[in-house]
Parts: sequence; C-alpha cells; structure tokens
Amino acid sequence: MTLKEAKDDDFDQKVVETSKEKPVLVDFWASWCMPCKQLKPTIEEIGKERDDIDVVKVNIDEAEEKPQEYGVRSVPNVNLFVDGEVVESFVGNRSKEDINEWIDENI
Repeated sequence: MTLKEAKDDDFDQKVVETSKEKPVLVDFWASWCMPCKQLKPTIEEIGKERDDIDVVKVNIDEAEEKPQEYGVRSVPNVNLFVDGEVVESFVGNRSKEDINEWIDENI
C-alpha cells in the first residue's frame, strides 16, 4: 500500500516520476467538498488494498498550480497517471468496484 499526499512543490516527484515505475491514482479534492468526503474512504481503501498502484491525494486549496495545470475544474477529480502522463480521469463519486474496474481497464 502506498498512500501519499502531494502539493505543488512535490507533485512531479510523487506523481509524474513515480508513474514511470508504477501507475499513480491522483485524487484532487477539497475539505469543503461533500462528494470528496464521500469518496475519501473509498480512495483510501483502494490505496491500502492495491500494491500495483500508488495513490496520491492533492488538496486543491493547498496546491493551486498542479490542479490548474491538469485542468481540474471540479472536485473530486481522479486522474490515473501512467508513464508520466494522465491516461484517464473521472469527476465525481464512484463505487470501489467501479474505480477498481476503471483502474484495471487503464493500466
């Protein structure tokens, strides 16, 4: 299990560089966002249960540059990075089963 938090200054290291070794699931979220709060335990469970990916959470109120760079306009916004690039993303809350299936289809 690898569950991390990233900000603008360490995003490239924790996400982009790491994704060249293994896929990285990035959850862009905010503390004031109710769907983000609903998605949080699901994302954390996935991070604990899957060894084939890293999970990185990015609070958009603490990191403003990277969410803007990756076109985050609403949260929760989940991106899957592989080989340094976003290969797929979704916005909103989903079930753990749906997210795991989505990951498997895209890695």
